[in-house]
Amino acid sequence: MTKAPGEIEPPKQITRAEREARKAFRQVDAATAMSEHEIAQAAFSKNRERLKAERLAREAAAPPPAKSKAKTKKK
Repeated sequence: MTKAPGEIEPPKQITRAEREARKAFRQVDAATAMSEHEIAQAAFSKNRERLKAERLAREAAAPPPAKSKAKTKKK
């Protein structure tokens, strides 16, 4: 059966079993996505803390920068 141009095909009704299956798969996908997000956040936080510790160690080991005198304008 072909449809004429401009004719709208009615949406397919899904069964209760299909609805339940979609719901179960959506819950599993959501849990997977959340765990992946938490893993990524933990890795990001760990890396940020490591870099911060390295920066603080470098700053502590380096001699303080020499302060230069402010130049005054001559008139």
